[in-house]
Amino acid sequence: MRSLSKIENLGIEMKRVKRNTIQNKLYIGIDNGVSGTIGWTDGVTYGQIKTPVFKQQNYTKAKGNISRIDHCYLMNWLKHLKTNSTFVVIERPMVNPGRFKASISAVRALESTQLILETLSLPYQFVDSKEWQKEMLAKGIKGDELKKASIQVAKRLFPTVECKPDGDGILMAEWARRSRF
Repeated sequence: MRSLSKIENLGIEMKRVKRNTIQNKLYIGIDNGVSGTIGWTDGVTYGQIKTPVFKQQNYTKAKGNISRIDHCYLMNWLKHLKTNSTFVVIERPMVNPGRFKASISAVRALESTQLILETLSLPYQFVDSKEWQKEMLAKGIKGDELKKASIQVAKRLFPTVECKPDGDGILMAEWARRSRF
């Protein structure tokens, strides 16, 4: 079993759901973007955090701020969480010319996250949102209902996890565990 002391020092709360002395594969689900979540489970412990970000002055001439991945925090967090058998699934970013600002933000977040995963030598695979949602959420849910459904399902499967702003990260990790990546 990995030591929780280093992880707890970073403010990460691990929840034990059952006793098991076998080291399980750790699955991490990353809901890509600056407003997403990151969840993890190995069948013994589980949890979810909001993606760590910070605000910075916009790089264009327009007045404003942008949100960026806090890569130092995320790298340290992943470094202390990872095991010898960790696998990461990361949601493919939304790229839509009609939503230019949101697309640019998603691609910037993805690049930052990928650099961290590659620096830590963590294996990862991309997954489309529809692929994991098909297995984890009820059929026919669309639009604004998706966030509510992900919170409800995540709370049912992981009652002690805080699902703010949604349950996507932990559900992606659970989907990967069930899919036996």
